[in-house]
Amino acid sequence: MRRDVFQAIADSTRREILHLLAHQQLNLNAVAANFNISRPAISKHIKILSECGLLMIQQQGRERFCQANLGKLKEVQDWVAQYSVFWDNKLLALNNFLVKEKKKRK
Repeated sequence: MRRDVFQAIADSTRREILHLLAHQQLNLNAVAANFNISRPAISKHIKILSECGLLMIQQQGRERFCQANLGKLKEVQDWVAQYSVFWDNKLLALNNFLVKEKKKRK
């Protein structure tokens, strides 16, 4: 199954994992220690984040370390930006309307 960034960030636990790893590289046990869910559940979340490119996993001896690849979030930023322009235009039009209405009442 092909995964994308939007699927990855749809889950609050995965967003929390990304937030945690944005500040430091951690092994899987250290990531799991920050959550009140099972280690296998964390591993599934890590797998999804890795499959969509938001995490990189490096093997160092027996340990697997996770590091965030937040550059992939640009895809989300670009998608949201198109709606930001839409709402900026709507709010500007509303402001212009309100200014005209205020002038009419004077």
